[in-house]
Amino acid sequence: MEPAFHLRLAPSPGNVATLLDALEAYAEASALPPAVAMRLALIAEELAANVAMHATGASFFALSVRPAEGGLELAIEDDGPAFDPLGAAAPDTAAPLETREVGGLGVHFLREMTRAPRYERREGRNRLVCTLPLEA
Repeated sequence: MEPAFHLRLAPSPGNVATLLDALEAYAEASALPPAVAMRLALIAEELAANVAMHATGASFFALSVRPAEGGLELAIEDDGPAFDPLGAAAPDTAAPLETREVGGLGVHFLREMTRAPRYERREGRNRLVCTLPLEA
């Protein structure tokens, strides 16, 4: 497995696609199992897209991945306004589609697919860190 991945980009939808391409190359070079690579891409896309679409005034987002015990530690950082996505209410996934609020599933996926998600605001930056298990 590759030792680490780090990419810093301007927050735009096009750069979310750039991030996903780079993560795909990382997953292949690291010989990640396809299910792990898929979950990594999904979580990274949701986190980066949230910054690109909602972090008004942010000049960058940076995603890092490194091996951790039993998984991969993901960290995303940006310099947008303070926002703790973990403070958002969980979506009602049992409600009929036509009555649900738009959005909110990215944080739901994060909570369901990762371990120990944590947020901090330090030195004008948002930082969200979680561990993606290598086992399903």
